[in-house]
Amino acid sequence: MSKVWLDHYPDHIKKEIEIPNKSLPQMLKASIANYGGNVALHFYGEEITYRELGELTDSFTTALQNAGVEKEDRVAIMLPNCPQFVVSFYGSLQAGAIATQINPMLVGKELQYILTNAGAETIVIHEPLLPVLDQIIGDTFIKNVIKVNLEGRDTDQDIAIGFNRFLESGGDLQPVRINANDDVAVLQYTGGTTGRSKGAMLTHRNLLANVLQAAEFFGDALEFGTDRFLTVIPLFHVYGMSNGMNLSIYTGGMNILLPQFDRKEALNVITDLRPTVFPGVPTMYINLISQPDLADYSLDSIRACISGSAPMPKEIMRTFEEKTSATVLEGYGLSETSPSTHGNPYFSRRKPGSVGIGLPSTDYKIVDLVNGEKEMAPSESGEIIIKGPQVMKGYWNMPEETAHALRDGWLYTGDIAYMDEDGYLYIVDRKKDLIIASGYNIYPRDVEEILYEHPAVQEAVVVGVPDAYRGETVKAVIVLNGDHQSSEEALIAYCRENMAAYKVPRVIEFREELPKTNVGKILRRKVREEAQ
Repeated sequence: MSKVWLDHYPDHIKKEIEIPNKSLPQMLKASIANYGGNVALHFYGEEITYRELGELTDSFTTALQNAGVEKEDRVAIMLPNCPQFVVSFYGSLQAGAIATQINPMLVGKELQYILTNAGAETIVIHEPLLPVLDQIIGDTFIKNVIKVNLEGRDTDQDIAIGFNRFLESGGDLQPVRINANDDVAVLQYTGGTTGRSKGAMLTHRNLLANVLQAAEFFGDALEFGTDRFLTVIPLFHVYGMSNGMNLSIYTGGMNILLPQFDRKEALNVITDLRPTVFPGVPTMYINLISQPDLADYSLDSIRACISGSAPMPKEIMRTFEEKTSATVLEGYGLSETSPSTHGNPYFSRRKPGSVGIGLPSTDYKIVDLVNGEKEMAPSESGEIIIKGPQVMKGYWNMPEETAHALRDGWLYTGDIAYMDEDGYLYIVDRKKDLIIASGYNIYPRDVEEILYEHPAVQEAVVVGVPDAYRGETVKAVIVLNGDHQSSEEALIAYCRENMAAYKVPRVIEFREELPKTNVGKILRRKVREEAQ
């Protein structure tokens, strides 16, 4: 169909934007020039201005250079939301390195895979996670360990140097030439059809483009230089990185960082610090409006909530808006697209249940599921494919996966969707196996691999089932080995020891056999349909 969604753009919103050949550190430098005295980061009473953030970033860059980090080296960042994350991120990019963002909830095997796959030699890590790193560091390429203690203690420990001590180890800044159009800035790990995590290569241009696209598209909801972003969505997540950290820096806003979501803490912060922009996931919004004494808090400062990572229930959206006076703008994106591609516009009609229309310079269409070539008519479901400056360069060291995903300039998302007559996009089904629980992406194969290592498990299949709070939760259907016995409690305990907490099955069902095709392949879809 024609680009009918562009008809919704008013004259003051650009349909196409020009992406300058600038790196993300150059974007930061521009904000320092424009908003130097403004507070850039707020963290439990500590405030860092843009000028101070620039100085810290330069110190981190020079310390990396003195430690032998060169252009295109990978620097892993395994931190909760905190100022050190922002400094490490921009400091690594300024050194020409590639930031590899790692979920702090990962356990040893998961961490080892990403570190070795990325070939990272440097890691910035939250101090309480050092025991996890110690388990596997001998099987990685890690040489430099920089630890962050959020309680203020900064003593060196074994091979780890304290963050503040590391900042002091720098010297003169050695400028690194960055080709923003081609140089990779971030390896964003996501799941794959083979079950292996894949590092989406996001260039400086990809990430800058997505910031500019979001700023243009949501511009009517933003106030440059005065907004206050509440960022509790994890910065290691591509959504938090772009719509929390990068967008706030580009617009000269104050970024109020919280390392984890706690309802009472979030309500107190909203009441006291008066944030105006709140990027989040539906479970956060559900949790906030479930507070029994909600009327005792003041939530009317929030102007816009950019909701992503999971579908936003219509009733939750309505209730949240009534209680806060905020406008919820639900959107869509992927790790491979830096991440945003769609959003319900602030400047035009919102359609609850839809993820909206394309961002500027973003093209998209629905194609048939067989060959991916025939464009589908309005209301007909098919695979959504996307083209735009935010689409990744490819997957790290995975040419076959890259060739499958990127075809003739289009990203084949694997997501099933349809468009209505107005060009609004509706997601019908996510990637065939993906589970999204509380905004976290969970790939069944990862959970199944661990289950299969248990001696009592003969066969296992993992699916997502509806959950009123998490959106989806994890269910495992298991056939036990005839020579062994186990219980639901025992298997859940085993999982908790061997995988991140958000991946652990909440429900385990035992069966005599699993449904299979005539060649013996487990019918995951049938199991999922039965479970739901």
